[in-house]
Amino acid sequence: MLTFQTKAHTLKQLEGVVGKSRVLPQVCFTVRELRENADEIKRKITKQFGDRKLIVRSSAVNEDSLAYSNAGVYLSVLNIFSEQVIEQAERVCQSFSDDCPDNQLFVQPMLENVRIHGVWFTVDPNTGGNYHVVNYDTSGSTTSVTSGKCGDFEVHYLFHGRKSRDCQLSCLEEAMEELMDIFDTKALDIEFAVDDTGQIFILQVRPLVLKTPLADYEVQARLLKEAEDYICTHMHPSMYLGGERTIYGGMPDWNPAEIIGTRPKPLALSLYKRLVTDQIWAWQRERYGYKDLRGFPLMTDFCGLPYIDTRISFNSFIPKNLTATTCSKLVNYYLDKLEKHPEYHDAVEFEIVFTCLSFEISDKLRILRESGFTEDETEEIKDALRVVTNSIINSQNGFWKQELEEIATLRRRYVEIMVAKGMPTIGKIYWLLENIARYGLLPFAGLARCGFVAVSFLKSMVYQNIFTMKEYQAYMRTIRTVSTQLKEDRQADSLEMFLDKWGFLRPSMYDVTSSRYDKAPWVYFDGSSYTDTNVQPQPFILTNTQKIAVQDLMTENGLAGDASELFMFIKNSIEGREFSKMVFSQCLSDALELFVALGQEYGFTREDVAYLDCRVLDQLYVSPHNIEAVLLKAIAEGKERYRDTLTFTMPPVIFSPDDLYDFNLPSQTPHFVTLKEVTGEICSETFSGRTVTGKILLIEAADPGYDWIFSYSIAGIITAYGGVNSHMAIRAGEFGIPAVMGVGEKMFRYYKQARILHIDCSNKIIEVIR
Repeated sequence: MLTFQTKAHTLKQLEGVVGKSRVLPQVCFTVRELRENADEIKRKITKQFGDRKLIVRSSAVNEDSLAYSNAGVYLSVLNIFSEQVIEQAERVCQSFSDDCPDNQLFVQPMLENVRIHGVWFTVDPNTGGNYHVVNYDTSGSTTSVTSGKCGDFEVHYLFHGRKSRDCQLSCLEEAMEELMDIFDTKALDIEFAVDDTGQIFILQVRPLVLKTPLADYEVQARLLKEAEDYICTHMHPSMYLGGERTIYGGMPDWNPAEIIGTRPKPLALSLYKRLVTDQIWAWQRERYGYKDLRGFPLMTDFCGLPYIDTRISFNSFIPKNLTATTCSKLVNYYLDKLEKHPEYHDAVEFEIVFTCLSFEISDKLRILRESGFTEDETEEIKDALRVVTNSIINSQNGFWKQELEEIATLRRRYVEIMVAKGMPTIGKIYWLLENIARYGLLPFAGLARCGFVAVSFLKSMVYQNIFTMKEYQAYMRTIRTVSTQLKEDRQADSLEMFLDKWGFLRPSMYDVTSSRYDKAPWVYFDGSSYTDTNVQPQPFILTNTQKIAVQDLMTENGLAGDASELFMFIKNSIEGREFSKMVFSQCLSDALELFVALGQEYGFTREDVAYLDCRVLDQLYVSPHNIEAVLLKAIAEGKERYRDTLTFTMPPVIFSPDDLYDFNLPSQTPHFVTLKEVTGEICSETFSGRTVTGKILLIEAADPGYDWIFSYSIAGIITAYGGVNSHMAIRAGEFGIPAVMGVGEKMFRYYKQARILHIDCSNKIIEVIR
């Protein structure tokens, strides 16, 4: 067994020891030796390396220790020749944090013809999970991954004990596991490169500094096997469902990854199941004319990570009067398209599924003809979509009118419950949840469907050149939503009055630990008066020509009503969707506070309550129990399950059971460092000790030149580029600072426009608070 020494000496030890990789030769010397024998060092380097291009690397005594890596703190100089070595070595010396004469430098030849360069963690540095985590690129650079300046690299996860399906990574895996045996440790941070002959080179090996305990391998393996068995069982044709297999995703329908996060605590996860994905979602689809999927839960969870069953979702968008043969063929087409284009997983209703008949439907359905559908089948689909769409947009008895009435019922019942005297807390929670589901989520689901249809019509008007995109945006600005009212109230009212009306709002609406506006106003609002700087939009005027064009298209496609009624439907649907969400959000927010009150009655904190499964309330409501004992047991079990949940990482889309163990993350998926949560003001321009303290820093690239920021109490970091293996990510992980690496240029620009952001690393969520 070898022991870790300095960077240079650790590599030197490996020469002649490793059999599945190689280590480049080196000339190593101390700062003292450089000052005393520079000429001799230069002669030695020239003799060994001749006229080859070289790299001068740091090897300080405080690098790569078991406590701190000091990753990227010190300078390395690339692509120099032997005559430049002494001068460049002095530059490296100047980058050292102290004048210790025992600090080392070493010179190696530059690696030529690099095909792959990356960093291999033998344990997930964020979660302590038993995964190999590989961050690599194929650009030929040997610095892009560690510098964080490359926005186009791969991140691969491989569970321990599994052989990668990628032959290239499989060979690398053998080399990395050899190093684990040589150093007799599971936690290594290894920089590597592969040349165009397939030869693996080890560029650095250091102990991986973990701030999270190493997960229990046996527990992880058992839970993954349970998930694997579940997926295998559901990868076959199923009674009452079209489609020969399924695909699981975190975003295809009802977006759990966005709404409750990828690792929600038990209360949030169970509430989302109870209120949305167990029953209500299917009730809404059926009464709107789609296939009856009542009895099919839409969402499952693997090791606590929520996933949508896309076969169930795709079936639920099939009009109920479509034949079984066409239904199955259509679902298989949807599944095939999602597998071919996994990037559509968060936009299936726009990119994959046909859910309504809008003005570009004929062109869209042509794609089906190219995929083997007959003309009769495409006409059958079009006719069925017409029936569903006409029932939705009906101006006389469309469901959207009924939905608004049911929302009014929820408001009335909510008040009755909250003011009821003598009703125990458990009873209030139970009936609030029942009413939120029946009179809140059900109509909201309907209005959300109407809102989607409404937007589809507007976009199809742009497609048909009735509207320009500018006119489309102008029309959307005329729609008054709850957000419009909230902005106006913040401008007109005192903070106290504003909080009295809007104080129930909170980021992460299903998370009981997320602070409401009225519980922590200092987080969301400062003491200054609010000024609305937005330019007032120009009024949108629908011309007679546009109205006639819309009417002609409605007639051509067999849509009922006239153009005026369609625009009334569009406006009311979008406004109604936002209004209904606000109403049920208020009820849900107060229900969460009642959960906290119940917990506090028996000595439990708000954080404790987050680990409850809401189904415990049903148990307590319908039969007598020792409430404290039931809560104590449920919270303890929830905490244990969630500790396990935090150790898992899974891909956004799962196509086969193997994907649980061996997968790539999409290149634009942000990489979250730590499992912490923070809300704070951003700093994106002038960085100084005064400006960064307590702030979330937005830095374009994870550049080690920013390492000085860690000497201040910063709140968090977001970068446009970089990954979990960049220097910045390593340092953030070491100091326990929540960070998000590689959000991409588009989202980076968006976040820079905010004042306050909320980062939830465990659930992989970034929210604009203000």
